[in-house]
Amino acid sequence: MKKLLLATAAIALISGAARAEDVKLGILFGFTGPIESLTGHMKNAANLAIKEVNDSGKSAYAFSSVEGDSTCVDAAAAQTAAEKMVTSDGVKGIIGGDCSGVTGAVLQNVARPNGIVMISPSATSPALSTAEDDGLFFRTAPSDAREGEVMADILMEKGVKSIALTYSNSDYGKGLAEAISTAFTAKGGTVTINIPHDDTKADLSAEVASLASAGGDLLVVAGYLDQGGKVIIQTALDTGAFSTFGLPGGMVGDSLPAAIGAPLDGSYGQVAQSDSAGAAVLTDMGKAAEPAFDATSPYSMESYDAAALIMLAMNAAKSSDPKVYKDKVLEIANGPADGSGVKILPGELGKALELIAAGTAIDYDGASGVTLIGPGESAGRYKQFEVKGGKFETVQFR
Repeated sequence: MKKLLLATAAIALISGAARAEDVKLGILFGFTGPIESLTGHMKNAANLAIKEVNDSGKSAYAFSSVEGDSTCVDAAAAQTAAEKMVTSDGVKGIIGGDCSGVTGAVLQNVARPNGIVMISPSATSPALSTAEDDGLFFRTAPSDAREGEVMADILMEKGVKSIALTYSNSDYGKGLAEAISTAFTAKGGTVTINIPHDDTKADLSAEVASLASAGGDLLVVAGYLDQGGKVIIQTALDTGAFSTFGLPGGMVGDSLPAAIGAPLDGSYGQVAQSDSAGAAVLTDMGKAAEPAFDATSPYSMESYDAAALIMLAMNAAKSSDPKVYKDKVLEIANGPADGSGVKILPGELGKALELIAAGTAIDYDGASGVTLIGPGESAGRYKQFEVKGGKFETVQFR
């Protein structure tokens, strides 16, 4: 009996030592608000990465997710959701936020005071590049400073000489509008008017009247597809103010052509998205996942990558403490400077964990072709598109 008890105790010790530490990660997206048609795909992509790591059996940590609604636009609500994640749920990292204003607020008022890593897949304001972050904030999306340049190039190639410009009255809209205006005028274009619109207003006819009065070859709408940006476009079409629209990333999603219909055909723009080898892999994985999701929906690839980077960095650091594993994020994302890191694509997270455990350097390429520059933000690749037959059709990648 004594031998049996000793054997049982030994098995228990071995089992306990092998058991992975339970770690919660927060997913902080606007499940309500002006991009709610996108965030379901983003959430499912992040959760697929979590499932892939857990199913591999190679992680020192067993991950689960806790969801919070950032609303995209209400900083107080986003901070409340994030605070609950940290203080009540005990998350060790946050995938998010999504929109720039709420992301900045959560970073300063929740993440920094509590020492929590945040990796945003979609907050693109240039102001976040210089925000104080104690080394805790990263983003798998590029800054809108780059998107402004890309859009200006597209407009000039299309022969556009002048634009009217309206933007969401938010950190995202302000930063993007400034980037577009600066880049376009630097190339010789004219911005006839540059005014904000309120995403919560159902009637934006006064704003459209001002835009129409100023005129321009087309109207650039630096807004959100499910609220103010959509209202601006519909009002402009109804009044005959404009018939063609320039559409930056926040206006891209299937819900917009579904709402506007055929009159949106011929409009064009760009959205942050990669044509890397990993993009095609995640697209197929998303179709087969349960629940299935569209990996080509804006910022879904970046959401998968944000989740993967947190989990791989944690394993590389051998610590779930954000103040420790934060120092491994850039190393995992970029690999050694000599290019010797093993490239890792979606579906290869188990392989990545094996290599990390063996002390072999990896270079996480992921779904969006991850390379983090400067303060830990994506270098950026953009898909140029045109709306045809009610769909966003790819023209090329830049």
